[in-house]
Amino acid sequence: MDAEGIRMLGAGLAMGLGAFGPGLGIGILGYGAVQALGRNPEARGVILMNLMLAAALAEAVAIYSLIVAIILAMGIGM
Repeated sequence: MDAEGIRMLGAGLAMGLGAFGPGLGIGILGYGAVQALGRNPEARGVILMNLMLAAALAEAVAIYSLIVAIILAMGIGM
């Protein structure tokens, strides 16, 4: 495999593994929020606010991995 193929493999792995964690985390967050809303519907505002904040922070990790994958695929800095 040449350098171009290894670079593309690295970009694919960076995005694939970098999106797996946030996807799993957001799924667990959603599950917890639904469970909390089922137990205490009066706390809807606080639960949803915390859910959105945590989901945004988890999604930031996926965006960082996308940037790394783009940098690897384009060969910037090489």
